[in-house]
Parts: sequence; C-alpha cells; structure tokens
Amino acid sequence: MTKVIEIGKVKIGGNNPVAIQSMTNTKTEDYTSTLNQINQLYKAGCDLVRVSVPNFEAVKSLKIITKKSPIPVIADIHYDYKLAIESIKNGAKKVRINPGNIGNEQKVKEVIKIAKEYNIPIRVGANSGSIPKELEHLPKVDALCEAALKEVRILEKNGFENIVISVKSSNVKETIQAYEKISQLTNYPLHIGVTEAGTFEWSIVKSSIALGFLLYRGIGDTIRVSIAGDPVNEVRIAKKILISLGLKKGLEVIACPTCSRTEIDVEKWSNLVEEKFSKINKNVKIAILGCVVNGIGEGKDADIGIAGIKKGFILFYKGKIVGEYKEKDILSEVEKYFK
Repeated sequence: MTKVIEIGKVKIGGNNPVAIQSMTNTKTEDYTSTLNQINQLYKAGCDLVRVSVPNFEAVKSLKIITKKSPIPVIADIHYDYKLAIESIKNGAKKVRINPGNIGNEQKVKEVIKIAKEYNIPIRVGANSGSIPKELEHLPKVDALCEAALKEVRILEKNGFENIVISVKSSNVKETIQAYEKISQLTNYPLHIGVTEAGTFEWSIVKSSIALGFLLYRGIGDTIRVSIAGDPVNEVRIAKKILISLGLKKGLEVIACPTCSRTEIDVEKWSNLVEEKFSKINKNVKIAILGCVVNGIGEGKDADIGIAGIKKGFILFYKGKIVGEYKEKDILSEVEKYFK
C-alpha cells in the first residue's frame, strides 16, 4: 500500500480513490481562458488539474487561478526554481519539478523549504524522452525507474518525503513494466499514464491497455489519459476506465454491435442515454439493444435496458419487461428508475 499524500482537499495513496488528473492547454497567463477550461474539466469529473508555469507572468495568473479553481491546481515547473517557489506561495497545491534541471542543490533546498512550509507535495519522475545521458546505457525500463529514484533521493537527502512519482513511456509495454518495477521499489504514491499517447483513438487504446492493466494489479493512485486535443476528453476516458474496473461509481452503457435485425439507431440512442445520465454518481448499468430477438437476454446483467421494436422500444428492468414506449417517451421512462 502506498503512502497517503494530500493535494489540497484531495487525498491520494493508501485506500483513497484513484484521482483523475488532466492538464490545461490554454496559456496560463490568460487566467480567464484557463479558468474556463478548468471548470469544464471539473464538470467532466476531473479531481486534479496541472497548469504550465513557464514564466512569472504565468505565476501572477496562478494566484487568481488557484483562488477560483474548484479543484486543486498543480504547477508544472522546469529549470527555474524561483517559479516553483512563487507558484507555491500563489496557491499551487502540488508542484511537478525535475530536481536535476532546477540547478544546484541549494536551489533544490530552497524549493523544499517552501514546500515543507506550505505542506505541498512534489511530483518527480521520468519520461521515456527525457532520460539522463548517464542512464541511457541501461534498458529503458531500468533507466526510467533509476531516473525517477535519482530525483527521489535528492529530495530525501534533504529531508523531504512528501513525494509523488511517475515513470511514463509512450510505449505501452515499457509503461506497464516501469510502473510494475517502481511499485516494488518505493511506497510513494504513483501518478500513472502513457506519455505522448497520441490522438484520440491511439490514446484510448494505449491508455486503456496500460492504465487498465496497472489499476487491475492495484498499481496507481492518480491517472492521466494524455490526448493530443481537448483535455475534457482525457477526463471522460479516465472516468470510463475507472468505472469499468469498479474503481469509481457511475454510468456504464452496454450496447449491441447491431445487425440486420436492428430496429433503432443503436449508436444514436446510446449517445443520448449517456449524455442524459452521465452525471449519475452511483453504479448503474443501462443496455441499449437493437432488437428483442436476443436483446433482453444480452442485457440481463444490466439494471435497466431498452430494446428496439418497430413502433419504439421495450423497456425492461432487472431482466423483466415493464412496457412498450414510443421514442419520444423512452428517456423520461428510463429516468423514473433513477428516482
């Protein structure tokens, strides 16, 4: 079991729920746009949000962002230790730094001093694209883990243990193997994800395989699904991964793959059901089936189901038919079973 770390009001590690993290892709200096995106992420189910802090203009905006954000804000820092210090002072609840590129040890000590004072955790780690040259001779998985542990040792040497670790690769197998290994070498909470996972479909495939496998093995305390695009999609996919593994409460939609017997547009109705009921904060499984030939049998494990017929739908609950309804009435009839 990993150590418990507090990121604002969100606790990770131990027996705490796996937290969903995303990252804004707005200019942090533009606090209005950044806050708008953070609010969208929050509404989608995000627990933690990271923002880039490349300069002191961004630090100034961070003070406004952290005050108004509905979720804890993590500052992403590179090279300038003063940005990390000022980000903490301006409300960041966690910082992501690489002690190795911050500068000499005295600069690292200054960051640690402020992080201790404000009780702010630091995330360190390694990506497959940024392994130190002195470790490049090692197998990639070993290099990832050693690079992360090297950063950890710098913090521990200076009496700091409020740490979160990541060891991300863009390769699914390397990601899995690196997290399996690091989980045996430390009890710090692990932030898991496939780095540079790619566009929407590639990211879903890579993230579902790697994160799903690791979470099933009990590895991972925060997750990020990295998508080249709208970060709201990252949160939506992360939620589905957690719900599918029983690690988060929410709606699960079952839908048949369709055939010539189909009486309805299954994809359309599945999307409508998900859109209407996606905010439900309890475990509910809804089946959307194209016909009644195998429909009720295929959906018998669902709590609620609808199967297409020529004049509309058959609604069934806990495997038993409760009535026939027209298209215009079916969603309101389904809704009754949530009350």
